[in-house]
Amino acid sequence: MEVFKECTDVQSNRSSYTSDESHDREEISHLQRHGWSAATVKVLASMPSRTAELNKSRRVRYQASSHESPHLSRPVKGASVLAEAEEINTEDSNLCAAENNMDQLVSSLQGLSVSEGTRKLREMPLSLADKIEIRKVAFSLKTESSFIGRNIPCYTHLSMYISMTWRHCLFSCLPVFSSFKLWHSALKTLSGRYGTGVLSYFLFLRTLLFLNLLLFVITGLFLIIPQAINPPPSPKADFSGIELLTGTGYFSDSLMFYGYYSSETLPGDQYRMPAAYFFTIGFTLFIICIILVYRLSKSFGKNFQVLKSNKNLAVKVFSCWDFKVSKKISVRLQSEKISTQLKEQLSEMIKGEDKKTCMQQLHRLIVHLLAWTACLISIFLGTIGVHNLSGKNFNVKTTLNLPKDTELLVLSAVVSGINLLLPGFFNLCVWAEQYESPGTRVYVSVFRNLLLKVSVIGVLCYRWLESIPANGLECWESSVGQELYRLLVMDFIVTVLYTFLGEFLWRVFSQTILQKKRKPVFDIARNVLELIYGQTLTWIGVLFAPLLPGVQLIKLIVLFYMKKRSLILNCQASRKPWRATQMTTLFICILWFPSFLGTVVTIIYTVWTIKPSEKCGPFRNLTTMFEGGQMSTRHLEDAHPILKWLSWVYDCLVENPVFLFLASGVFLMVIYFQAQVVDGQRKIISRLEKQIENEGKDKKFLIAKLQDLCK
Repeated sequence: MEVFKECTDVQSNRSSYTSDESHDREEISHLQRHGWSAATVKVLASMPSRTAELNKSRRVRYQASSHESPHLSRPVKGASVLAEAEEINTEDSNLCAAENNMDQLVSSLQGLSVSEGTRKLREMPLSLADKIEIRKVAFSLKTESSFIGRNIPCYTHLSMYISMTWRHCLFSCLPVFSSFKLWHSALKTLSGRYGTGVLSYFLFLRTLLFLNLLLFVITGLFLIIPQAINPPPSPKADFSGIELLTGTGYFSDSLMFYGYYSSETLPGDQYRMPAAYFFTIGFTLFIICIILVYRLSKSFGKNFQVLKSNKNLAVKVFSCWDFKVSKKISVRLQSEKISTQLKEQLSEMIKGEDKKTCMQQLHRLIVHLLAWTACLISIFLGTIGVHNLSGKNFNVKTTLNLPKDTELLVLSAVVSGINLLLPGFFNLCVWAEQYESPGTRVYVSVFRNLLLKVSVIGVLCYRWLESIPANGLECWESSVGQELYRLLVMDFIVTVLYTFLGEFLWRVFSQTILQKKRKPVFDIARNVLELIYGQTLTWIGVLFAPLLPGVQLIKLIVLFYMKKRSLILNCQASRKPWRATQMTTLFICILWFPSFLGTVVTIIYTVWTIKPSEKCGPFRNLTTMFEGGQMSTRHLEDAHPILKWLSWVYDCLVENPVFLFLASGVFLMVIYFQAQVVDGQRKIISRLEKQIENEGKDKKFLIAKLQDLCK
């Protein structure tokens, strides 16, 4: 009976090994599908990546069979049983050798750190299951030996357990933290439906929101709150409501504008408002400069990291799905996002312009020249109109024969009208030029809109800083601040009207009258330059209206929800998908130059050269605003001799122009070196990709040669 049972067990083992042989035959037949010779198939079948999986499958089957038949170790009568036993011993020796190899791998990994061991294990030609098993054994044994082999106190065990638990909790809470990001879910929805180009606009809007929040908090803590606690004696005008548009009347003598702030030391003889005003504005601009340089360098790095990933479609198709997603809405959003990204990558891979004849190229060149000429002439005419109108608007002797409040709104209304109409004309020119790539159309539109905004703001700054102080106004700083406030408010009103009337009515007209099913595409260039235009006005106006960043905050929040809703209802994704890999970098570059650097030059010129008003503001009765900082440092040195070193630091950092040049040079060098490093990394990645491609070709060539030699 025992012999019969043992024979039955041997028969079951024989069937298992028969299945192993069939598995080997399946592997070989799979390799023979390519038409390779037997010798080539034998070489390929003995590769480590295939033998490791085969040894593991045999080991698993052997363990299962030994678990089911515990009597295999007993001697069995009969020649067939002995043959089977010898076969089992041979396989057992092979399994022992495989286990020895496994032990060697584990022992070699135990001598390394966790990160180094993980990297070595990732490079080994093993299956994923083998790697997981080896990693579990090696690092668990390493942890146990590190605790057992040393005499570690109990509190060390407790601290390590607490740190591991804390790290696990942090990793578990990462999805919760990501949900706390401002507009996180809304941005994911927009990215999946409309692509990275539209997403770059809303990300840029969020960046500006954080910058204005920082600016508003700093000015609020050091300027607005101290002055609000100790208000100066000034008559208050009645509030009629028109002040919300003009900034005059009730707002003239309020915390909104420069003229309200006192030039005296606040009660307690501890807080000098001129010094606080001077250093707060300088400190905020310095912090924003550092943030922009950091964001610019970081954006360069992300930009070039993404540039070389467009050809790897296999990773996007097979490895980008998050299997932890279970909700239907999340699944739909992720599928839309992956689909949009695949369309964008494919559009970059297959893009290419058709070859045109000489006459077609000549015709296209003429169209481009005419379009650029028309755009430049329109920008020039608009700038001349703003220049003449700004001179009339602030000239006391010349009026427009209009009511006072209406006359104040004329300049801001005309500037906003120019900023509304000319971008539409630019889009018409881009349509006539018939660019093949949607990205090229966006870049051309951005550049033309940038020329318009820079020209208008440059002319306005020239009129404000040259004409207004010479007109004999009682408080020209507040007048400039009120004009900046009107421009910002009127730009917001025009944007709202264009969004609700222009985009909505155009969608209704195209779908009902023109009988077109397609909706218009979101105008990225126009909307982004509107944001940069408003931010430039805010940065210039913080010197003349410290509460202007608060107005910009409200404007950006309303714009986000308004634009998001209008995008969903009135717009659709581009007909030709394209990936905006460089859009964010371009927006940050424009925000840095000419927007921020132009603002810094304007403020430095105002502080160093123009005489302040004599009857208002913290710098009254001074030659320049810069003199207020000098007087504050001298007063601090006389009152507190122990702080004399602060006066020396001020002399070296502020009054010495060498520091400004050095700081500017350092920032430019950081940006330059970051760009060079990223460019070098991009070239190395390109060479490595080419090397991998050549190695693949070499392998195919060697296999073909090996097959020919074996034949």
